[in-house]
Amino acid sequence: MRVLLGLGGNQGNVAEAFAAALAALAERFPLGECSSLWRSAALGPPQPDYLNAAVLLHVDVHPLRLLAFCHHLEARAGRDRQREIHHGPRPLDLYLLLAESVVVEGPALTLPHPRLGERRFALLPAVEVAPTWRHPRLHATLEELARQLEATPQRCERLGPLPAPPTAATPRNLEQPPRR
Repeated sequence: MRVLLGLGGNQGNVAEAFAAALAALAERFPLGECSSLWRSAALGPPQPDYLNAAVLLHVDVHPLRLLAFCHHLEARAGRDRQREIHHGPRPLDLYLLLAESVVVEGPALTLPHPRLGERRFALLPAVEVAPTWRHPRLHATLEELARQLEATPQRCERLGPLPAPPTAATPRNLEQPPRR
């Protein structure tokens, strides 16, 4: 299954956190296209701008297992979900945006991401890698959803290429949850 994963962060060396997360993901799953690196105004309390990106993953696990692995990578980058301020600064945020032909509704995960159609910082990088993917609830492509947000005041600008992610010929089991 192909999954569209968003990356964000605004605390510490975010580019380094992105690189480490992509390297760990590449050791476990084949990576597809990566978007450019974007900068966006933060939502929530006053804080620095965020850096954002998106990547396609080819996964052989349930989205909840992928989410658990993403939370593990966030913690490794220094994120403490128990102590952070809601919508506050963080070194790394990995969020599942959309899984091809999959809808999940539960207390731990909702796919597609429930606010994907409202957030330019998630949609613009996503459009770079999967413009024709159709949002199963909003019945529009990601490109169409992004066009609908063009007039919103949410500042989001492309900075340039994201450093090329590493590739892994064979997944390795590091310190991560089992694949089942």
